[in-house]
Amino acid sequence: MEKIGVLVVDDSALMRKYIKQIINEEPDMTVLDTARDGEEAVDKAISLKPQVITMDINMPRMDGITALQYIMAQAPCPVVMLSSLTQKGALATFEALELGAVDFISKPDGTVSQEIFKIKEEIKAKVRAAANSRRPAKFRPEQKKIREKKQAPIKTVTAPANVNIERVVIIGVSTGGPKTLMDILPLLSPDLPAPVVVVQHMPAGFTAPFAQRLNQHCRLRVKEAANGDVLEQGVIYVARGGYHLKASHNQVDKGVKLFISREPKDTLFMPSVHVTMESFYKALGPERLVGVLLTGLGDDGADMMVRIRRGGGVTIAESEETAVVWGMPREAYLRGGVQHLVPSYQVAERIMEALK
Repeated sequence: MEKIGVLVVDDSALMRKYIKQIINEEPDMTVLDTARDGEEAVDKAISLKPQVITMDINMPRMDGITALQYIMAQAPCPVVMLSSLTQKGALATFEALELGAVDFISKPDGTVSQEIFKIKEEIKAKVRAAANSRRPAKFRPEQKKIREKKQAPIKTVTAPANVNIERVVIIGVSTGGPKTLMDILPLLSPDLPAPVVVVQHMPAGFTAPFAQRLNQHCRLRVKEAANGDVLEQGVIYVARGGYHLKASHNQVDKGVKLFISREPKDTLFMPSVHVTMESFYKALGPERLVGVLLTGLGDDGADMMVRIRRGGGVTIAESEETAVVWGMPREAYLRGGVQHLVPSYQVAERIMEALK
C-alpha cells in the first residue's frame, strides 16, 4: 500500500514533532519531511512533491499565505492550513482557502502545546481527505478577473420580516466549502424570492467573519444566523459554528423563525446539515424546500436529500467534476436523493430556476 506522503510546515519545532508523531501513527500516511518557514516549504514542495502539505499561517521569513501562493503556482498540491482561533486567524484562513488551500485545522487555544493531541483525529481525517481531493490546478491570472466580475455587490432591499416565505434554500457543505460558496453565492440574483440557509462545517468563532466576508462579495445580504431571527427572502443566513440551526413555523403570520441549539449532541458535526434540513422539513414540509449539497467529506445531509426529493422538494448536488471532495453529494446521488447533478458553476442557476 502506497502511503500518503506529507510535508509538515510549522515554525515551532515542538509542533513539527507533535504533528509528525500524529501522522506517523497511521499505517497509510507518513511524513516525508518538515519545514520551519514558508521559504523552506516552497523548496521542499518542489523537490519532494508531497501528496499533502500541512501549513502553519504565522511563520518568520515567509508566512503560510505567501508560501501557499508560490506552491499553487510552482508545485500545486493539496494544502491543509493550521490556524489560530482568533478573528485575525479566521480572516487569514479564508484568504488561504480562496487561494487554493483544501481545508483548515484550528489549533486548540492557538497555542503551541500538547493540546494538539486533542484534535489528532481531525488532523488525520483532513490529511486523508486532502489526499483524496481534486489536485489543484496551477493558478491562472484570468481566474482573478472571473472572480472580480462575480463580485459586484448590489444589495437588495429585503421584504418585511413577517413575509410569507414560500420556499427556502438550504445549502450543506464541508471540505472545500468556503471557496466553492464564494464561487456560487455571488451569482445569486439580488431579487431572489427566498431566503438561503448555509450550513458549512466550521468551528465556533469562524462563521461570523466568514459571513462578513461573503457579504462583501454577494449581491444578497449575508449574516451569521442568530437566535430568534425571522427569515427574510433575499437574505443568506450562515449557521453558527458550534451549534445546530433549526426552524419553527408560525402558522398565524406564516413567518419562519430560526433558533440555535446544541441538541442533538451526538452528531459528528455541529452545525449538522442533516439536523437543519430535518428541522425545516418538519416546519415547512419537503415541497417548500430546495436542498443543495456541495463538496465535503462523509454523508451529512445525504439521507435528508432523499426525503426532500421524495416529498416533492427540489434537490441539487455538486458533481464530481468540480467538487474538491466528492463525498456528501456523492452519497446523496447514490441514495437517489439528487434531482440535478451539476458542476459548481451551474448551481446558482439551478437554484434560481427551482424558485421560479
